[in-house]
Amino acid sequence: MPLDPVDLTAQLVRCNSVTPAEGGALVLLERVLTEAGFACTRVDRGGIANLYARWGRKGANRSFGFNGHTDVVPVGNPDDWTVDPFGAEIRDGFLYGRGSTDMKSGVAAFAAAACDFVTDTPPDGAVILAITGDEEGDARDGTTALLDWMATNGEAMTDCLVGEPTSPDHMGQAMKIGRRGSMTAWFTFHGVQGHSAYPHRARNPLPAMARLMDRLAGHTLDTGTAHFDPSSLAIVTMDTGNPATNVIPATCRATVNIRFNDDHTGAALTDWMQHELDAVATDTGIRIDMAVKISGESFLTPPGPLSDLIGKAVQAETGKTPDLSTSGGTSDARFVKDHCPVAEFGLVGKTMHMVDERVPVADIHTLKAIYARILRDYFA
Repeated sequence: MPLDPVDLTAQLVRCNSVTPAEGGALVLLERVLTEAGFACTRVDRGGIANLYARWGRKGANRSFGFNGHTDVVPVGNPDDWTVDPFGAEIRDGFLYGRGSTDMKSGVAAFAAAACDFVTDTPPDGAVILAITGDEEGDARDGTTALLDWMATNGEAMTDCLVGEPTSPDHMGQAMKIGRRGSMTAWFTFHGVQGHSAYPHRARNPLPAMARLMDRLAGHTLDTGTAHFDPSSLAIVTMDTGNPATNVIPATCRATVNIRFNDDHTGAALTDWMQHELDAVATDTGIRIDMAVKISGESFLTPPGPLSDLIGKAVQAETGKTPDLSTSGGTSDARFVKDHCPVAEFGLVGKTMHMVDERVPVADIHTLKAIYARILRDYFA
């Protein structure tokens, strides 16, 4: 009997798996996949639960993988919701609940498609599901832990599809063949505190902060590349923590976030910011410290066999040819790309992380059909 992806989505939504809690979601999936003949291994690390499931022999010449996550962001104020955030209520053709869009429906769809596929038409190869509980958090012990474990144990995917929401407005609109890089830089400006009526006795760090932020934000990083929009730099905080109007503060802080395309690397952008910082420090006499975190480098899986495979399946099931996109934030594809070719395709992401997050029930069935067709065509 075919596995119902809507029912499985509802069961997953009822698992309160706000990062880093497992909430029973991976326990449920392990049971479902084991019953379908998958060899399942829990790959927990650093207090994070992860699940690796393989149907077929280890080391098969062809192994198609799905990657996704069952952890979800917090619900916010439950009183703002019109439904129980973990109730999985179906109303007017929508399934409501935290994680329904991002991305328990995606996990349910590829799990259901994979279970039916290996049961009905066992392939000459392996089907792999790598599911994490740490995508919405720091992502240090999630998909990276799974990939580390795979490398140690001789497990591998030939190609991988990440089931994140990818379409802005309607089902089948877009797939992701790459992602921009993401990095954050924190600046601390050190001056000397003093009375605002006697500025010559102090060293005000605020003009240095304003100057550096203007230099960074006013610089055009690029005008876009073949597959990417222009890179962007956003000032996200400028703080002094100074409530007094007659005091020049000793320190102030600012933070910027950069989303960058394949014209750049995190290291090169760090060097550029350091150069700008040094120039402002020299001009103003203010010591400036910088700390940088690179969340992921930009990457691209060039259009080819994997994107063609996904595109044909989407067109067959929806009548739409998906755009090849690199927009949006980061995803765990940034880790998978070091293991094998990777692309992303999933639902419309309009309500993810919102109050009353919801997904059209019909789209869950369509997504399962697309994933099932991808598996059939891949192993044909």
